[in-house]
Amino acid sequence: MTAVNRLRPRRSCLAVPGSNPRFLEKAQGLPADQVFLDLEDACAPLAKEGARHHIVDALNNGDWTGKTRVVRVNDWTTHWTYRDVITVVEGAGPNLDCIMLPKVQDAQQVVALDLLLTQIEKTMGFEVGKIGIEAQIENAKGLVNIDDIAGASPRLETLIFGPADFMASINMKTLVVGQQPPGYGADAYHYILMRILMAARTHDLQAIDGPFLQIRDVDAYREVAGRAAALGFDGKWVLHPGQVDAANEVFSPSQDDYDHAELILDAYDWCTSEAGGRKGSAMLGDEMIDEASRKMALVIAGKGRAAGMERTSKFEAPEA
Repeated sequence: MTAVNRLRPRRSCLAVPGSNPRFLEKAQGLPADQVFLDLEDACAPLAKEGARHHIVDALNNGDWTGKTRVVRVNDWTTHWTYRDVITVVEGAGPNLDCIMLPKVQDAQQVVALDLLLTQIEKTMGFEVGKIGIEAQIENAKGLVNIDDIAGASPRLETLIFGPADFMASINMKTLVVGQQPPGYGADAYHYILMRILMAARTHDLQAIDGPFLQIRDVDAYREVAGRAAALGFDGKWVLHPGQVDAANEVFSPSQDDYDHAELILDAYDWCTSEAGGRKGSAMLGDEMIDEASRKMALVIAGKGRAAGMERTSKFEAPEA
């Protein structure tokens, strides 16, 4: 199986209805890290077959430069899934990065998609294993089985929280997707988000927060996105162009944090070198840094580099 870099930038994951050619064209010009062309909830049942062909055409003939290209198929409990996968992958496999599988409830559903993708790739002469899988966790059963799901396939790239269906599956008392339910004083989503995050990190996957449906309230979107970003999530869905910039900002480090992280990495490399005295720790200004500091800095620096940030400071070795 082909070795593929699964840690792509996903600060903003833009949902685009596969049945709307105008939206498919417009999405190509938006600054989202990832675009997923949707065959599931955004497509009416009678529009799904036509949407498959719209998506194949958009993937093959559109300009998706700089974007991760994903198609969300229907879940395995429907009769549409296999035809979604076959039509899209056979038609546009070389121009497709991932298949998103919604409502994943157990590991076997991921295994089934992996097997189908492998058969298509071999039949069509595509690179085996190049197309990744994104698993969407949308109900209680999926969350309970999340460790097995996260380890089900080397194709897996992300675990995604699907809040609307999840809230319905546990009978949460609210109709506002992504906002806190009334009558509960703490964060009702904290356990769910942390459970997804722990499973993702255990298997070196990315963790993505789902949509916020109040699309015109960008301040509220920032607040909800900030909660996931603070925990360590890699990105969040966007349903409207107005949310894209907010997601990119929230899930990128600040310039000061990015510069500081790069300085820590440079300083630690220097202090552990022959020229720096082969020390296990050193001072960076008033701050002591060591191996643990380096690991933390790698996370922030990695996010900044993925976001295309540039340094505004330079490390200078202290004089002897």
